[in-house]
Amino acid sequence: MEHDRARRALEAEVEDLAGAWRLGDPADPALRATCAERLAALRARWRARPDLFTGASVERLREVARALGEPARSQPSLPLGPAAPSRLAPEAAREVLRSVFGHADFRPGQEAIVSAVLAGRDCLGVMPTGAGKSLTYQIPARLLGGTTLVVSPLIALMKDQVDAMARVGLRAAFLNSSLAPDERRERVRALRRGELELVYAAPEGLEASVGEALSGVRLSLIAVDEAHCISHWGHDFRPAYRNLAGLRERFGAPVLALTATATPEVTRDIVRQLGMSDPLLVRGSFLRRNLRIHARKKGDGLTGQDAVLRLVQARRDRSGIVYGLTRRSVEATAAALRSHRIRAEAYHAGMEADARARVQDAFQSGVVDVVVATVAFGMGIDKPDIRYVVHRDLPRSIEAYYQEIGRAGRDGAPSDCVLLYSWADVMSWDRMLDEGEPDVAAWQRGQVRAMFRVAEGEGCRHAALVGHFGEDALDCGDACDRCTGEDVLASAPAVARRRGRVRPGRGERAARRGRRGGPATEGEAGGEDPRAAELFEALRAWRSGVARARGVPAFVVFSDATLAGIAAARPRDRDELSEVSGVGPRKLAEHAEGVLAVVRGQKIFDQ
Repeated sequence: MEHDRARRALEAEVEDLAGAWRLGDPADPALRATCAERLAALRARWRARPDLFTGASVERLREVARALGEPARSQPSLPLGPAAPSRLAPEAAREVLRSVFGHADFRPGQEAIVSAVLAGRDCLGVMPTGAGKSLTYQIPARLLGGTTLVVSPLIALMKDQVDAMARVGLRAAFLNSSLAPDERRERVRALRRGELELVYAAPEGLEASVGEALSGVRLSLIAVDEAHCISHWGHDFRPAYRNLAGLRERFGAPVLALTATATPEVTRDIVRQLGMSDPLLVRGSFLRRNLRIHARKKGDGLTGQDAVLRLVQARRDRSGIVYGLTRRSVEATAAALRSHRIRAEAYHAGMEADARARVQDAFQSGVVDVVVATVAFGMGIDKPDIRYVVHRDLPRSIEAYYQEIGRAGRDGAPSDCVLLYSWADVMSWDRMLDEGEPDVAAWQRGQVRAMFRVAEGEGCRHAALVGHFGEDALDCGDACDRCTGEDVLASAPAVARRRGRVRPGRGERAARRGRRGGPATEGEAGGEDPRAAELFEALRAWRSGVARARGVPAFVVFSDATLAGIAAARPRDRDELSEVSGVGPRKLAEHAEGVLAVVRGQKIFDQ
């Protein structure tokens, strides 16, 4: 009797929620927040008492969840002007995190930033690469209504970012010089009709036509990515960023500044240059224990090119980046790798834009394993399965070094970072800096020497690296050569030199050759569980087929980390699969049948 009363009361609550959503305005942030909060509470009750939920009740709740996962189209009648500060409940952000992006929990720092932004407060997030900075403006873009402006220097990657948003159901577009006039006009019209939740633009564009296109648009948030570029004392200063200071005053919207590398001095400069008002500072930990850091001094018979060849050969068929100091060394190293049948391409600023784009696309899609590049490559690369980063020469600063090694292991799996250095590299930097302004050149020479001291220094490399950013950390114990005593080249035997003609690299030719998957790194697929490792490889093979059929990079289907989660959980049905981190509603709808078929096949084999 009591059970029946409880079930009837719950059914009435479900009907009330479904009715409130059906009769309300789906673009109303308050309605979306309230419904998301109630849905989260009902989901918690289902976990505790599933016996109270009928099939019809569960289906109604799924309909509301799917509707909340759709874009919140602003109504044309909404008044223009700055968005009012929101008081959205934290549960609303968690519901979007789960239902749109497929993640059960926030990563450290994300929730504090999202809460500040939803409350209308300026915020500066200093978080390491791989910490999920983009979610801190993507979730508010879904909840706030209006449009979120994302300022990014990465014109070449804007299309990838917009495509990624489309895959999770967010309406996004970019405005930059690559667009044809007709396409640009249509996007501007969509922007002014309130149809876009996110619009990406470069700082240079905001000085010109993009700034004009934003006139009359209701901006809810201004997100400035790679915010260290605004600081003269940052490692990647870009003058156009200095003209962003008036954005907050012009649009009246809160500013969210994001960067992966900022010393306390650069942090203060970002706040000052952007005119931020009492911003919340969220500084994540710079310690990334999945990165195994090594350094070897060149000389005494060890050359940079030979060391690179040994290291890459030992990691054949794995994705990696090799950084070099000069264009000539980059091209020579790429050619040497190709001579050993390693799919490698050079990338530097002296190449034509189309050629650079082909190399980047080939690397993103997995048809090229290794990119040998100057520092021009890598900012904003959204490739989670880069398994190693090798510096053939000394980087120009500690900040640049940290950002470049941060491109490895974004999925959390163990990845190698190897620095090859010498005092001759310092002298090479001195010669290159002679052409700059004397004061700036002197400061940059000091940065190079600080990097050399870090490479030479005793003690844990992780502790020294994060200490530069003002963070205290204990010795890692097992993730750097200083703590383990490991010689990274000992496991990379010398490679016999090949004779004969070296074919030039062509990203477009590589794109026709297909992709072979390398073996899983320890920790990617269930540690020492052989069944999980075998299922992981079966899932990788399935993913490769799906990716080829759709013409997308493999990680777009599912990341290695998500496949490892599936292999560990061995889900029996769609509900269990939906609990795996990285499996959101859209990917569940698209891939559940294929994934479960692989898992069931594996289980049949186990029996």
